[in-house]
Amino acid sequence: MPSFDLRSAPLRELNRALHALRPDTNETHWTVTGPDGRHAIAAGLDAPVSVEIEGNVGYYCAGMNKLATVLVNGNAGVGVAENMISGLVHVRGDASQSAGATAHGGMLIIDGNAGARCGISMKGVDIVVKGSIGHMSAFMAQAGTLTVLGDAGEALGDSLYEARLYVRGSVKSLGADCVEKEMRDEHLRELSDKLAAAGLAGEVSPSEFRRYGSARTLYHFHVDNAGAY
Repeated sequence: MPSFDLRSAPLRELNRALHALRPDTNETHWTVTGPDGRHAIAAGLDAPVSVEIEGNVGYYCAGMNKLATVLVNGNAGVGVAENMISGLVHVRGDASQSAGATAHGGMLIIDGNAGARCGISMKGVDIVVKGSIGHMSAFMAQAGTLTVLGDAGEALGDSLYEARLYVRGSVKSLGADCVEKEMRDEHLRELSDKLAAAGLAGEVSPSEFRRYGSARTLYHFHVDNAGAY
């Protein structure tokens, strides 16, 4: 099991080694120590490997992730799992702004809180936040799911497309074109699957959540809606 100490070797060497891994590699689990808030740790991975980071990370950790599992035993800075394609990113602390931004697939789990614009322009990722999220989360979210066990800040789902938002706590306000929707059986099943994937099976009931989605009035520009854009 390879171990890499960022206090004694540069980050570029770590990322170069991880990028060189192929799907048939025997080095499937890496441990990274001494991250000390460095940026872009384990970014751009493209192999089914596991990377466990012991400490806090800076901007864009696990950005553009594909296939890999990245576990952060600490907090994460701006843009964790940004533009992720597949795989799993799990932050055991809090995440700053724009967690999971533009991500196309995979799952992002945040054990603590997430800052503003969580899931901004998400395109298929499943995000589960066990705490609360900040303002403008899921802004222009196009596909995927955002599940929040805590509260949501102002302007949730502003200019939302087809992403589905599930919130257990309170919502300070909804953004333009975002409305509360009926929680049907299909949504309860979907939510149950996402909670189970995040390790919450049996701990939280899907019936405790409310669902939010697009009212679909801003898909095409109309002058009567100009003030909402």
